[in-house]
Amino acid sequence: MTDAFIDTLLDPVRLKPLLGALAPRFDVDALAEGPSSNDLLLERATRGAASGSVLVVDRQTAGRGRRGRHWQSSPASSLTFSLLWRFDGGVERLAGLSLAVGVALARALAALGAGDVRLKWPNDVLLGGRKLAGILVELSSERRGMVAVIGVGINLLPPPADTAFDTPAAALSDALPTLPDRHLLLATLLGELAPVLDRFAADGFAALRDEWQALHTWQGQPVNVLRDGRIELAGRCLGADADGALLIEGRSGIERCLSGDLSLREA
Repeated sequence: MTDAFIDTLLDPVRLKPLLGALAPRFDVDALAEGPSSNDLLLERATRGAASGSVLVVDRQTAGRGRRGRHWQSSPASSLTFSLLWRFDGGVERLAGLSLAVGVALARALAALGAGDVRLKWPNDVLLGGRKLAGILVELSSERRGMVAVIGVGINLLPPPADTAFDTPAAALSDALPTLPDRHLLLATLLGELAPVLDRFAADGFAALRDEWQALHTWQGQPVNVLRDGRIELAGRCLGADADGALLIEGRSGIERCLSGDLSLREA
């Protein structure tokens, strides 16, 4: 099932026709190996890399997820890439960006035929209740606005049985009888990210909130909010507000939680 899928590096020339009219908006580069696609792209941003720059790193030796967790990747089992996007204004305008990215990924995976794709606040994509993909957004400021480097890691094949995760892992192969060619997969993801990021830049997360709420796996459910593994807050999850903050209805009323070091679990 995977021989043709993992044979070569992603080729920007092959990718371009799959992007269609969006092709001029992306500048794609691919590396066989590197430390972290986010770190490498952030460094390129300081040297003037354009908005829409994409860096695919097939084997990340120092990839990381949220809260500094290590993210291992290989071309046989995952697709890991980072996308640079520039925004006008200050950091306050980027509240809820990781949630907006989740909407784009869910749209793309559904377009490829993956059913039961859901989102988990603030940066996980789930398949059948298990983690399929993660999002890591890192920001830096410039004279004219903000630079966001959006890291995405998707499990294509199941991770080794002895791999430890906080959340059970899923793979795209669980949802599709045949994995798509990686060029098609990346083109589909970028094809949904562009309009979502355009909408976010114009109107903020509020414009995408209803769609995110409809995809949120624990919407209206009892949950625990944890910090360093300890329950900090318990209540009914009301989703996210217009700024992307988590809303929990507890004994003292509705409380807003910002991502930071918090994590969300089903009660």
